[in-house]
Amino acid sequence: MTSTDQRDQGPLGPRDDIDPDAARLAELGYKQELHRGMSGFSNFAVSFSIISILSGCITTYYLAMDAGGPVVMTVGWLIVGVLVLAVSLAMAEICSAYPTAGGLYYWAGQLARRHKREWAWGVGWFNFLGEVAVTASIDYGAAITWMALLDLVFGLTVTPVGTFIAFLVIIALHGLLNTLNVDLVKLLSNISAWWHLAGTALIVGILWIVPDRHQSLSWTFTHFENQTGFASPIYAFLIGLLLTQYTLTGYDASAHVAEETKNAAIEAPKGIIRSVWVSIIAGFLLLVTITAAIQDYAAERKTDTGLPPAQIFIDAAGHNLGVLMLLICGVAQFFCGMASVTANSRMSYAFSRDNALPGSRMWARVNPRTGTPTNSIWFCVGCSIVLTIPALFSTTAFFAVTSIAVIGLYIAYATPVLLRRLNPEFRNGPWHLGRWSAAVGWVAVVWVAIVVVLFLLPQYYPGTFGDATFNYAPVAVLVVVLFALGSWFAGGRTHFLHGSKDEHLTRARDDILGEEAGHEEARRQILSEDG
Repeated sequence: MTSTDQRDQGPLGPRDDIDPDAARLAELGYKQELHRGMSGFSNFAVSFSIISILSGCITTYYLAMDAGGPVVMTVGWLIVGVLVLAVSLAMAEICSAYPTAGGLYYWAGQLARRHKREWAWGVGWFNFLGEVAVTASIDYGAAITWMALLDLVFGLTVTPVGTFIAFLVIIALHGLLNTLNVDLVKLLSNISAWWHLAGTALIVGILWIVPDRHQSLSWTFTHFENQTGFASPIYAFLIGLLLTQYTLTGYDASAHVAEETKNAAIEAPKGIIRSVWVSIIAGFLLLVTITAAIQDYAAERKTDTGLPPAQIFIDAAGHNLGVLMLLICGVAQFFCGMASVTANSRMSYAFSRDNALPGSRMWARVNPRTGTPTNSIWFCVGCSIVLTIPALFSTTAFFAVTSIAVIGLYIAYATPVLLRRLNPEFRNGPWHLGRWSAAVGWVAVVWVAIVVVLFLLPQYYPGTFGDATFNYAPVAVLVVVLFALGSWFAGGRTHFLHGSKDEHLTRARDDILGEEAGHEEARRQILSEDG
């Protein structure tokens, strides 16, 4: 790992008056428009909030109870955690070289040796639709949690319509909070990080201290369950790993807020990595604790609340403490969705800046008062609402469709990593892996290839089309691929990056560097007059 002096060397020596982050952004082809006020911790907090172990681990715990059981929740978490850490390390190295809000699609365009715009276009659409799906999935999961809370506290009957209305309220609040001010987003992200850490510690403490009995450590780390309908225990174990893979997603957010982060070439990659390894450790403690606190596996797996961890909390610690722990998770999920809207809107802002989305000129506008891409925020909120409408008719179809969140994002994660491995001309940024780069990169690429296959496989038997067990993920991926290809030939190839990536970047770079040249000329004149 190395660091570099990023100050511009002008004719009069080092240019201390030029923001090195803005200068680096200009070199990459973009003008500083977003408000750059995030610290390294705030950058980490956004990704950590989106990963949200109190969201992913809670809402997908049911799948691991069916596919693998305790051994998947504990040992499986560590196995996948290490592999995901490799993906984050490989991404961080590229992020340091290209710290822009566009993130993954921009990296792909820079690293591809041929067909640069095509690579950027494909990765961009997988990234954009993946993030829209992640936001939809997080906020609908939060709605399920809050409806379970209302059921436990007030006896409110949970219905698909009621859950959808709760979802609309939650996502509207997320849009509003992101619209108000970037400093508010920064503050809430910081609070969210501490809420997740303190909340996890409180839940762990309650579940170890209060219950009269716990499962043995042997059972917690080795017991196996298979309620998938498939005979193969290996298959069930692999499907259960999706609990960890689904949870440890969204850390590309640190790249998407790079243009709002100070010392971005260092802090953005660190934010990616920190969010993953902290989540691995905290998530492991949480899952071991919840699993060891199980009182009645079969009953809690089929709980009327629709959320097995909620029943585990109540059975282990009583109604009041159980509700308190579920409330902690509900607030954490609210923070998680807010951070997801932040990252999604920054990616779509950057994608629109390069003329990729329909109506790009509107979505690329930055509110001069708040320093945020207000239009893009509400555009992403609207897209997530549209994607969630199927939940009114079939929650199975909704959760299957939103699996594109993980598939789309991880395809977008791995593609630039693969292109970086195939591009010997890549130049490291100030943060890099050194001699470990190749090994870590290839591990990341191979693991993502396995993950994509796992998410495309049926999770329950028989998995036939039209059945409640059918996995709609392959259909969703096919739709994204066809949409990306169709939109490219329908018009994307003529307006994306103005038809020439190099031309677009040169024009943007000349714009900001031209302004700096004017400042330099004025400075010379002042020094000449003083002389």
